[in-house]
Amino acid sequence: MLPITLFLWIAGEIAIYLAIGRFAFRADWVYAIAGAIGGLLGVRASINMVTWMFGMIFASPAPRLGFARTARLMLAEYGAFLLTFVLVIPFERLWMPADRLPPARQPIVLVHGYGCSRGVWWLLRRRLEKAGHVVASVSLFPPYTSMGKLVPQLRERIEQVCATTGASQVLLVGHSMGGLIARSYLARHGNERVARLITLATPHAGTELARIGFGQNAREMTPGSLWLSDMNAEKLPVPAIALRNAYDNYVMPQDNQRLDGARDIEMPAVGHLAMLYDQRIAQMLIDLLARTPS
Repeated sequence: MLPITLFLWIAGEIAIYLAIGRFAFRADWVYAIAGAIGGLLGVRASINMVTWMFGMIFASPAPRLGFARTARLMLAEYGAFLLTFVLVIPFERLWMPADRLPPARQPIVLVHGYGCSRGVWWLLRRRLEKAGHVVASVSLFPPYTSMGKLVPQLRERIEQVCATTGASQVLLVGHSMGGLIARSYLARHGNERVARLITLATPHAGTELARIGFGQNAREMTPGSLWLSDMNAEKLPVPAIALRNAYDNYVMPQDNQRLDGARDIEMPAVGHLAMLYDQRIAQMLIDLLARTPS
């Protein structure tokens, strides 16, 4: 599973940095450890800078934020990246206990994005539950396969949630690629089990960043791909809302988050991962869900 894989990756990366510090530079343990931490943080800072470079080069028209707001946006996104991939997903069981699924009429099913797992929802799930919702999640694996191959896992989870809660339908909420997988599910299985779809910064028309991504799903999210063309030829079978981030650093051009047939709502300026932890986005989602009959 992804949490174990990511934990082993980070452990191996730190071991390599320590070895370089100790044997290549003959540094003391204190300096070698500091160098390893610096290497870990530096590589992830570089990854974040690449996403922002793509986001700016291929940006859709939007008002300028100014230097200070842009810097805060980028710093918050870097913090969210570290939190997600260094602390949360590798130690997912500590952050994300099993879903609590009491009887409910329309539980929410959260669908994560590219390269992630259900752990990314740990804070938003708490906020949704505090607002009175029953919330389920799913980890889709392997992380870099075709999106179509992940749909059966989502279908199985939806059926489990319905059986456990006694619900006949769920509300689907997908972040990034998760919104595409939710749409693929709807294209295959229709609206029997789904009452509404809400997507968060989903690349409905693809993203230029996918050109340097790993896996078949990255190829499918490339603008103009056959997978996207086939998907966008499908009519939405349920009411849908596309929450769009005009300053996104993973989905660009950012207007590719628009979805024909869905209500388009612009989010406050926020990073692609940071939105999962942002109180404003959580409140927007809670307000939208409150308008859904339950």
